[in-house]
Formats: sequence, C-alpha cells, structure tokens
Amino acid sequence: MNKYRIDPSDTLRTTNPDADFSPITNAHREILDVCNNISSMLIEKNKSYGNSALEPVRIFSGSDNVEQIKVRIDDKLSRFARGGEFPGDNDIDDLIGYLVLLKVALRNSWRD
Repeated sequence: MNKYRIDPSDTLRTTNPDADFSPITNAHREILDVCNNISSMLIEKNKSYGNSALEPVRIFSGSDNVEQIKVRIDDKLSRFARGGEFPGDNDIDDLIGYLVLLKVALRNSWRD
C-alpha cells in the first residue's frame, strides 16, 4: 500500500520507490488534504457507528456488507439527482466515503 506525505523540506514522500512527484505542486497538497480529511471522517464515523458499514448487525436486512454499502451509494446518488439536501450534510464527502468503504469491503478480509 502506498502512503504519501509532504515532509518539512516540501518533498512529497511515498512508500512507492518508483514514484516521482517532484516538483511538489499546490494540486498535490490539495489532493493530500482532501484525502486526509476523508480518511479522518471515515475513521471518526467508524468509531461512532461501531464499524456498521463493514460489519452490519443485520437486524432488518440480511444483505451482505457490499450490497448494503451499494444501497447507501444509490440513496446518496438519488439525493443528488433529486436535489434533496439536508442542512449540515456534506453529500460529496459522504459519497466519497461510501465509495472508499465499498473498496475496503470488496477486499477479501471484509467479505461475509
């Protein structure tokens, strides 16, 4: 897994030895900032909801975790299509978060 960070010398560092990101650009900084914010949001929600997206309790639904995440993505896209927003919600961040969770759920370690 590649990990990226900008070190104090303003160089983008990665665990991928073949990657070359010099010179560092403002776009690189913005991409890292957005991705870091999304990962922080997901970890906070994961703690708050008890890992419910990846390990659902299945009280009403017997669907597997991948299918349940896909339903959440469909619901979010439906809100986009219909223009239904709620105050305080960040639909773009939520959609990105669900897509990240789907990618995680598709890994064998989270399969039902």
